[in-house]
Amino acid sequence: MKKPLSKRAFEKAESLKGELKQLSDAILENPELGYEEHFSSKAHKDLLEKHGFRVEMPYLDMDTAFKATYDTGKEGPTIAYLSEYDALPGIGHGCAHNLLGTTSTGAGIVLRYLEDFKGKIIVFGTPAEETSGGKVDMVNQGAFSDVDAALMAHPAESHMKSGKSLALEALEFKFTGRTSHAAASPEKGINALDGVLLMFNNINALREHILPSARIHGIITRGGEAANIVPGEAVAQFYIRATTKTYLTELKEKVLNCAKAGALASGASMEYHNYEKPYDNLVTNQKLSDLFTRQLQSLGVENIQMEKGSTGSLDMGNVSHVVPAIHPYFDIIETGDVSAHTVEFRDATKTDYAYNSMLQTLTALALTGVKLSEDKDLLKSIKEEFVNTRK
Repeated sequence: MKKPLSKRAFEKAESLKGELKQLSDAILENPELGYEEHFSSKAHKDLLEKHGFRVEMPYLDMDTAFKATYDTGKEGPTIAYLSEYDALPGIGHGCAHNLLGTTSTGAGIVLRYLEDFKGKIIVFGTPAEETSGGKVDMVNQGAFSDVDAALMAHPAESHMKSGKSLALEALEFKFTGRTSHAAASPEKGINALDGVLLMFNNINALREHILPSARIHGIITRGGEAANIVPGEAVAQFYIRATTKTYLTELKEKVLNCAKAGALASGASMEYHNYEKPYDNLVTNQKLSDLFTRQLQSLGVENIQMEKGSTGSLDMGNVSHVVPAIHPYFDIIETGDVSAHTVEFRDATKTDYAYNSMLQTLTALALTGVKLSEDKDLLKSIKEEFVNTRK
């Protein structure tokens, strides 16, 4: 008698545990920043090729991006899993991307061995999520044009359903004035730093009149050379975040007006540009999310919290605007209160509890792929929801 699908899938995942653990640990011990992930991307590539995937790397002119494809040769959907593997400066994999990428790659490999699946599997290696977002370039260059569903799961302090993230604009403002002696001839100078400070004050006044869900936060990266020299150049960087692309566009214009007013009042000139790529808000496909949750529950995971209302931003948001997508979270913290982007969170990725949670999660991701290939009506309804909810 044939074993149930969920049991066969989890047994396959368990058989791969040694290879997956080795992949995650190796990347943990060799942290690399965005677009520098040469060791990490090659480690994923080598494992995927070992299991029969055809890998393109570099991909879309990104040296550390890849596209790994396995085609069953049978008619069915194209399911994409997205692997991240970039680290944070200073603390390495404090966001657990070593485990995240391994989970997505593992899901693709497990699905490849499930004869129930009919269709095509793609594992995308997506660099630089922590900074300028490789997924943004992939979306802009049409990487997901033939994909039916895109999935990934992020390590966290608990199991959580896929939720929301904020759309993001990263803007740098450069104010240019004229230097002079601040004591002997201040009247000959134009203070660029005053322009920046006025911009900050204008934005602080604006905060009272924006939606509470929005965020504006910035720093001064250059404010002058010496106290007795009128600053001729000053630079500030801002993140502007909102729950929708539409409101973000409106908010961006208001911030630009704050900068223009600062320039006008100070007499300095002002120019601006995006210093990181814009991120779209994450639009979770609820039918796809519910399907994944059911697979996780079938593996014995019970305490799955409601969607995470994030005030952060993800380049997965851009993906969710071109294809049905989910970005749930899985628990890697057995006890205690540990937050992401910390040394403690990094170290938690190398525990038996985290490895076992990873196996459950990647199995659920693979099972979701099988269900999408088996139920054409469900896939159709997921795509209909996608069309109706994009903003």
